[in-house]
Amino acid sequence: MLEFEPTKNRSMWTYATCCMSAEGDDSPVELYMFSATQDRGLVELLTAAASYHRNNAKLDLSHTVNFGQPWQKDSPCTYGFISLPYLDGPDLEHAVISGYEREVQFYWLIPVTEAEVDFKKSCGVEALEIKFEESGFDYLNPNRASVV
Repeated sequence: MLEFEPTKNRSMWTYATCCMSAEGDDSPVELYMFSATQDRGLVELLTAAASYHRNNAKLDLSHTVNFGQPWQKDSPCTYGFISLPYLDGPDLEHAVISGYEREVQFYWLIPVTEAEVDFKKSCGVEALEIKFEESGFDYLNPNRASVV
């Protein structure tokens, strides 16, 4: 796991998997999350997601992950939604890692509520993303209200 502290261009902490994908994977995937504060608990969440990906079922764009606990403290966000890296764009989404020579998909793991997961399942990914956009949801706020 990687931890990146805030910079002058980005005022939040970033946590990312490293080697969630392995040589020979058909579709290499890595995940990252943001936090307003330093939180080593996100290393645990990403480790669990990477382990699930390696040992149970491959994770990919639009999938959801059950954290089995709140994202941070008493957050109602107990799931993660695998999304495009909207804040970073296609250069990160389709990165070619030096020495690896293959494109790796980097996806944003957005903490979401159970109600948002249920909405995604019943109405679709696009409908959920529209709700996010319309509500102007604060993806850094662990106590944010559900958008549905």
